[in-house]
Amino acid sequence: MSEDALAQAAPDAAVPHVVDHVAVARLYGEPLFTMPTDLYIPPDALEVFLEAFEGPLDLLLYLIRKQNFNILDIPLASVTRQYLAYVEQIRKTNLELASEYLLMAAMLIEIKSRMLLPPKKAAEGQEPEDPRAELVRRLLEYEQIKLAAAGLDRLPVLGRDFLRAQVTIEQSLTPRFPDVEIDELRAAWADILKRAKLNQHHTITREELSVREHMSIVLRGLQGRRFAMFEELFDLTRGPQVLVVTFIAMLELARERLLEITQAEAFAPIYVRLAYQPA
Repeated sequence: MSEDALAQAAPDAAVPHVVDHVAVARLYGEPLFTMPTDLYIPPDALEVFLEAFEGPLDLLLYLIRKQNFNILDIPLASVTRQYLAYVEQIRKTNLELASEYLLMAAMLIEIKSRMLLPPKKAAEGQEPEDPRAELVRRLLEYEQIKLAAAGLDRLPVLGRDFLRAQVTIEQSLTPRFPDVEIDELRAAWADILKRAKLNQHHTITREELSVREHMSIVLRGLQGRRFAMFEELFDLTRGPQVLVVTFIAMLELARERLLEITQAEAFAPIYVRLAYQPA
């Protein structure tokens, strides 16, 4: 019997009859209930790289401080050998990261080669320049910045070292009124007076005046007199309303021929007298 016939005859033979077990993995969608014995794991399948240093200066400063070297008199030969050993390790795993360290290694080698050469002649009375001076300056500045950063990191940080306390305070049932100073009362009173001046009301009252009444007043004023000057019949102590009504009363008397208003010539005084009535 061929293989196709065997597969058709026993279709369930390739499927394991596992009911109580749970598949440990799936391979191409098929469940695996046991680990395969011929499983091969390549050596670079799991790689853990711990970057202990933050840069070339950090590594160089670590090597100097670890061996208690004087940073002003660095033994470049020993430090460069240790530095290159570390660079060789990271070069195998991360070439891009190793490029920064290789640049510093080249600088160390250059400084060492300059120290082996005779020093350049300096000006009279000055010492020849130390090839390590620039590197020492950069190391000292980096160390100061690193110590300052460590000091800042030791400060308490919200959410990391402490949390804000949240306290619920129950309000008292008795209301507490604020304390008021005498200056605040004085300022409030001055503000009220200022606003009151802006809201003042002016009440206008109208005096009821009678023309007939003032006609009688004019007639009584002329009784027993031959004549009177025109302006003498007006009460100047009262308001303009009274003067207007008095003038209207005189005109009304003149219309009814009870009063005569005469003037000798233009711009001469005006005289008023009672009209002559025969007996």
